Amino acid sequence: MTNFPENLKYTKDHEWVKKLDDGFFLVGITHHAQDSLGDVTFVELPETGSSFMENDVFGVVESVKAASDLFMPIEGEVVECNEELNNSPEKVNQDPYGDGWMIKISSKNISDMDKLLDSQSYQSEVG
Repeated sequence: MTNFPENLKYTKDHEWVKKLDDGFFLVGITHHAQDSLGDVTFVELPETGSSFMENDVFGVVESVKAASDLFMPIEGEVVECNEELNNSPEKVNQDPYGDGWMIKISSKNISDMDKLLDSQSYQSEVG
């Protein structure tokens, strides 16, 4: 899989967001972010039902190198957290765009997606 899937939108803070067929959105960190962090050892995610504005901190990812805040790419309410990351945080490294997703959200402000970077813009951003 490419490091910059074209079906995702990206933030300059290295989060990605994917619109699902059911109208919800998945959020995670990019391949670039997990690569920079090194081996992920812990992921702290919010409570289901929590609401966040765009750019709010919604969690933390910790690795052998550092701890980094996770920033909400679009305004929304958390409807599900990837509970598998509690016992297997390495999934963020192994499959950041698949099994390593972090939260599923609902959003009424879908226009927030227009502010995000497309694959080519994000690739240019990270060089």
